[in-house]
Amino acid sequence: METFAELQVSGLIKENLSRAKLTTPTPVQAGAIPPALLGRDVLGTAQTGTGKTLAFMIPILERLIHSPAKGIEALVLLPTRELAMQVYDVAARVGRGSRISASLVVGGLSEVRQLDEIRQGARLVIATPGRLDDYVRRKLVNLQNVKILVLDEADRMVDMGFLPQMRTILQALPKERQTMCFSATLEKTVARLVHEYLKSPVRVEIGSTQKAPETIRLQMYQVFREQKVALLVHLLNTEPGTFLVFARTKYGADKLARKLQRQSFDAAVIHGGRSQGQRTAALAGFKQGRHRILVATDIASRGIHVHAISHVVNYDLPQVPEDFIHRVGRTGRAELTGVASTFVTPEDLPEFRIIEKMLGAQVTRIPLPTNLASEPRSLHEEHFERKARGFSGYGSRSGPPTKPNRRLMRRRFRAR
Repeated sequence: METFAELQVSGLIKENLSRAKLTTPTPVQAGAIPPALLGRDVLGTAQTGTGKTLAFMIPILERLIHSPAKGIEALVLLPTRELAMQVYDVAARVGRGSRISASLVVGGLSEVRQLDEIRQGARLVIATPGRLDDYVRRKLVNLQNVKILVLDEADRMVDMGFLPQMRTILQALPKERQTMCFSATLEKTVARLVHEYLKSPVRVEIGSTQKAPETIRLQMYQVFREQKVALLVHLLNTEPGTFLVFARTKYGADKLARKLQRQSFDAAVIHGGRSQGQRTAALAGFKQGRHRILVATDIASRGIHVHAISHVVNYDLPQVPEDFIHRVGRTGRAELTGVASTFVTPEDLPEFRIIEKMLGAQVTRIPLPTNLASEPRSLHEEHFERKARGFSGYGSRSGPPTKPNRRLMRRRFRAR
């Protein structure tokens, strides 16, 4: 399949693809869509940013257009609200004019509205495991009519601890159905799920999931922790385009965003501690160009598609080496080029060498700009950053040092 025009699908879908200027399928779409249209189970592994959403959404919509049944017929499970909302938007664009009703079932949004949409005949449900599991246990939804199941970013759902909820949902589905599973990796738990729930799947494997796409220029800076902010400001002042900056913790993301805002940079922040409204507004502002910088935790490392991000910055290393690929994959998408810079402190070097071993190559070292300023650091900053790295520091104390209580010291001295 070289163009979407060759697909044996309804004219409505072709028209919507053309309207969205989608004419040539990506390799994962070319490999997955034809067997999925025939009703085959599909197992797809590919690098991030390769167009997996369209690979399962076109077969889903084509089947629903020609199905007279009512109730929930297609279910897509995803790890995060942001990814679910993005897939929901794709379904709306590609299914425009089809009258296929869809419901977004995620935490942080109105439960009443979601259940009303389902009761009024939603045929496609796009959900995160936690919220849908709650509805299943409370017997508020009926999944017995589901004909197509999609597990998108399956490894990420497992990593986030959703395996029990996934199993509860899968047990509520009919055994006779079509199942498509897309995952960046096939670690043991995901492989077990595939063996248990997919029937003779067509295997679609595109490229290496352990290497960054060739469209991304990888570079690293060896820097002291006190120089990180100054180095980031230098890149912002010398490099054009938008920046997606990854911090390791929610606290670190908030602190960095505030520092950038104090220097008059237009920075938004997104992480799991923000409300759904705040997360949606930050992401929308970044997509629409109102914010040049988005500071994020790894909640934005998978599946969030923002067109033409120029620069990804690993301000902090990820918790696990595999997330490095997903982070840098936010740039250099859709045949565009991008730059991914990683800040590596002396204590980070062992972790970064593990990442390079995974990549199978040494990342280009870039010398630091001359006269790079160092930022003074408070005891509270030291304490929280040490806790984030797995230890509290300061001996056996549970927090940073505080000012001495002089009145108590005088009282103890008199008692001697």
